[in-house]
Amino acid sequence: MPRPIVSKGSTTWKGDLFSGSGRSSLETSGVASFDVNWKSRAEEAGGTTSPEELIAAAHATCFAMQFSNELAKNDTPPTELRSSAEATFVAGEGITGIHLTVEGEVEGISAEDFQRIAESAKGNCPVSQALKGTEITLTASLA
Repeated sequence: MPRPIVSKGSTTWKGDLFSGSGRSSLETSGVASFDVNWKSRAEEAGGTTSPEELIAAAHATCFAMQFSNELAKNDTPPTELRSSAEATFVAGEGITGIHLTVEGEVEGISAEDFQRIAESAKGNCPVSQALKGTEITLTASLA
């Protein structure tokens, strides 16, 4: 049985929602800390991040990992996958959708199989599973 791995992030927030600000940290790895504020979330980034940007980065990473595994199980391991995610946030509504994009270099695979396996990876990646209440769309293409 696999050992559970717990990843930790933290945020220190000062002030109210609209004029306050904070700093979010990747605690488990310790590799980065990010400034956060409401304006970056609801108006424009302006050099700070948002929960949605962090979710998008996590989703792009998880999807690429899942997709690479499913391609390998198909005996068509990727040479390279370039994935991105766009998380759309609407104030008062929340995250209204996430769009994944992937371009891959994969030897010996048809465009149809690439698309089919990409769709499977989209549904099976753990971040997609955690975000099941959100519409997730995908654009997948071979390089």
